[in-house]
Amino acid sequence: MKPLFLHTRVAAPFHVRPAVLALAALSALAAHAQTTAPEQPLLLAQNLHTPSLSEMVVTATRTAQPLADLVADVSVVDRQTLESSGATGLADVLARLPGVEIARNGGQGSTSSVFVRGAESRFTAVYIDGVRVDSQSTGGAQWEQIPLSQIDRIEVLRGPAAAVYGSDAIAGVIQLFTRKGEGPAQPVVAVGMGSQGTRKVEASISGSTGPEGAVDYALGIASASSDGFDTKASGSHNPDRDGYRSTSGNARLGLRINAQHRLDATVLASRLNSGYDGFTYVPTKPVDDRNQHHLRTAGVAWEAQWSEAYRSRLSVSETASRYETTPSPYRTETTLRGYLWQNDYRLGDHRLSAALERREDHLNNPALDAWSTTLDRSRSQDALALGYGYSAGGHTVQINARHDSDSEFGGQNTGSLAYGYALTPQWRATASVGNAFRAPTLYQRFSEYGVASLQPEKSHNTELGLRWAEAANTFSVVAYRNRVSNLISFAGGGACASTYGCYANTARAQYEGITLAGTYRMAGVQLHGSLDWQNPRDLDTGKQLARRSKRHATLGADTVLAGWTLGAEVQASGQRFDTVANTNRLGGYALFNVYASQRVARDFTLLARLDNLTDKNYQLARTYATPGRSLYVGLKWAPQ
Repeated sequence: MKPLFLHTRVAAPFHVRPAVLALAALSALAAHAQTTAPEQPLLLAQNLHTPSLSEMVVTATRTAQPLADLVADVSVVDRQTLESSGATGLADVLARLPGVEIARNGGQGSTSSVFVRGAESRFTAVYIDGVRVDSQSTGGAQWEQIPLSQIDRIEVLRGPAAAVYGSDAIAGVIQLFTRKGEGPAQPVVAVGMGSQGTRKVEASISGSTGPEGAVDYALGIASASSDGFDTKASGSHNPDRDGYRSTSGNARLGLRINAQHRLDATVLASRLNSGYDGFTYVPTKPVDDRNQHHLRTAGVAWEAQWSEAYRSRLSVSETASRYETTPSPYRTETTLRGYLWQNDYRLGDHRLSAALERREDHLNNPALDAWSTTLDRSRSQDALALGYGYSAGGHTVQINARHDSDSEFGGQNTGSLAYGYALTPQWRATASVGNAFRAPTLYQRFSEYGVASLQPEKSHNTELGLRWAEAANTFSVVAYRNRVSNLISFAGGGACASTYGCYANTARAQYEGITLAGTYRMAGVQLHGSLDWQNPRDLDTGKQLARRSKRHATLGADTVLAGWTLGAEVQASGQRFDTVANTNRLGGYALFNVYASQRVARDFTLLARLDNLTDKNYQLARTYATPGRSLYVGLKWAPQ
């Protein structure tokens, strides 16, 4: 059995010709768009990158606040944007946001990584409806398990947040929310087909009932499959097509007991069966290697407004995640349980918060053959988190402190201090400092490759920002530096049972960079873009960290023309290296994508999306292919 590596995909230098084509297309859109604002514009940039300053977001402090009151660097993606963009995978949506890169071993359903500000995938804390999602085997969320079809809204916080969320939030936090019902019953049915034999069916219903809508509900199911393509671009491997099949569903129920008290319950489940090519291949005995992953999340929460100033939230949650491969026998099962009591008190311009939290992790790695041993371990963390916020007279202050008591590592203290000042009604300057940590996974400590004496990875972050906003037009520049010590990597021989290699606290890393992002509305066209210069590197060797580029960018435009909502975008990335030794260079690329949608009848909407229009040949991981030019067409029925 080989150690669990979160294999990803690679990226590379900017290519001028596709980018020029994209710019020309965007200019043409602007020139031929309606000169008056459309009735229902697709504000992709505003929703994807810089939401309205009055919009409520919860990720930065775990308490709903207007974006204008936050010092944090946050992006929001709403359901309209998700549906209209035609994206088929969650990681693909995140890759269009500032400061985010992805890597993948093949097509949809393959092992995927999400790098926020160049940091390891395990350094981003992920939640679904407030329920923590993580793997104590691979480390971090297994992104291919999370079904985009069940997601209604995404909030991405860039920058350390361990003082609010505890272990793991070294690079940021990604919150995923399912649909919440309101109003009359709203059924939705969507079907779609695409390249590589892609097929998708979704159905949902949401609404509210009872006196003044006291009970709200939302149910959704989805099925997707693809014949796929041969995901290995070279080397000895099974030349079959590596497709996938996935099914998912979610349920959300809310009960407003009275004006002061509310109960919420959420459940999400998904199953993924996807093909991959294993490390060993015998032409005379070919096998169809399959991933068989399961994910289930469940949570119950009670929110209470005890007075005009004081409110609380009590929640209990559980996540079960299975990572399994066949016919090569391998399975790990992670179970997380969470308990949170959040208290918020507002006194004029001051906000106080206090939270008690407990997290329980369990990993089961059963022995499935004669060469492996069973791993069955647990741990827990108990925490007290305190917060203070102030916003008045152009000044915004946010202070957070947290103490985590780990059952094996003892006390871990984290804190953050952020300050923002409104230079003018449009311009705002911000600054923040903070530290964070991540405890080693149970697999890293107790598997045959593990070392029980591993220490938590720790980071210190500083950040400066300047933001401008006027109507639908925005601009921001954020500079950051995040240094990580005790970085865990897979090294050579060491104090573990395996002769193949061991995990060890052998490295220090630095993630530093500048992110530019902006939106601009011109002649009926909504433009959006971002540009990241970053330098994710190993401080001991000076090498660039694997599968992360030093620069990446997005540029897009949306408009309404002759009744069609039209969009075009470019995603570009500089060269990367496939290994930490900076061998096996992965070339840069630029992808040109277009999409369109229109209401073709009262209750029907047609959607089409064409990715990689120029059929660019590129890799996100060495020897792994990408799908090339891909078309997807969908039809949605939603009675008005």
